[in-house]
Amino acid sequence: MENYFESYLAVASTVPSLLCLVANFLLVNRVPVNVRVLTSLSVSLAIFVVMIVLVKVDTSSWTRGFFGVTIACMAIVSGSSTIFNSSVYGLTGSFPMRNAQALISGGAMGGTVSAVASLVDLAASSDVQDSALAFFLTAAVFLGLCVCLYLLLPRLEYVRYYMRPVAPVHVVSGEDDPSQDTPSASSVGPGSGVVHMVQTPPLGPILKKTAGLGFCTVFLYFVTALIFPAISTNIQSMHKGTGSPWTSKFFVPLTVFLLFNFADLCGRQVTAWIQVPGPRSKVLPGLALLRVCLVPLFLLCNYQPRSHLTVVLFQSDIYPVLFTCLLGLSSGYLSTLVLIYGPKIVPRELAEATSMVMSFYMFVGLMLGSACAALLEHFI
Repeated sequence: MENYFESYLAVASTVPSLLCLVANFLLVNRVPVNVRVLTSLSVSLAIFVVMIVLVKVDTSSWTRGFFGVTIACMAIVSGSSTIFNSSVYGLTGSFPMRNAQALISGGAMGGTVSAVASLVDLAASSDVQDSALAFFLTAAVFLGLCVCLYLLLPRLEYVRYYMRPVAPVHVVSGEDDPSQDTPSASSVGPGSGVVHMVQTPPLGPILKKTAGLGFCTVFLYFVTALIFPAISTNIQSMHKGTGSPWTSKFFVPLTVFLLFNFADLCGRQVTAWIQVPGPRSKVLPGLALLRVCLVPLFLLCNYQPRSHLTVVLFQSDIYPVLFTCLLGLSSGYLSTLVLIYGPKIVPRELAEATSMVMSFYMFVGLMLGSACAALLEHFI
């Protein structure tokens, strides 16, 4: 089973995430966002409590059962995390862009903190069980804190203003595009047709309006997932055999995980001050396509093992460091731009649903990138 553990984890992560993302979109007008957010947080918290209990349990006599429990926990956490992330991101679609930018930057900050914690744990050489217990306890504490903070949100006047109810989406008989200044029930006069409230957001108009940004989102995350972590984590230091821990033990955690996440965080933070190119600029998809040039740059570093591509062009450790910085900065900056632009190019009543569609684009890009990375490794 251990030979296929990562494959099982990948399936347990992607399949529930995809199903929950679709379900969340269908329920956006049926289940209040508060219910979706608090339920998903509570479910995740409960699963982490179970994990904390299992850390100190001797599972040597029921390895298959423990394997099944682990996969089930992974699937539940992945699904609930998807519902939470897409719901909160959808909620920020009604807020100014700086709030969405802060939310997206928070994701990169979480990755940076995790990378630092991993380095500290690696340097301390602590017991595996104690490390797992510390990580799960930290996650449970932060989840509990998130529940408390979310319950306090309605007390803020700023939040109440932007979370005020908006006119529901209506479809008027004879009109195909409900996003094109569709009149509300109060503005439809006699003879205008029959007004139907739309329980499920109109997907067609959203896809049409976000087609360009959707392409950018898919391709940006495709290139990122293609390189990080599958390709970048297999790049070794040119001085690995010297015995230095910096070129062996700490090389990948430091130059790949910490550096990428920090560069990604910096790129996302820049969007708080600079937001160019605009959502309808042709430069934006051009920059997204240009990032594909990073793939051969990483492959020509000291990627190991290699069977077919024998040339190592960049024979210095500075090159993977520079390429990782460029990957992280471009990923953070451009992906944040497209994600915060999406909900702003549609009517306010469609902002939450559009945010979820943008999350779907992101998920598709990550899936395609991860799948192609596995294939690419066989050709190196």
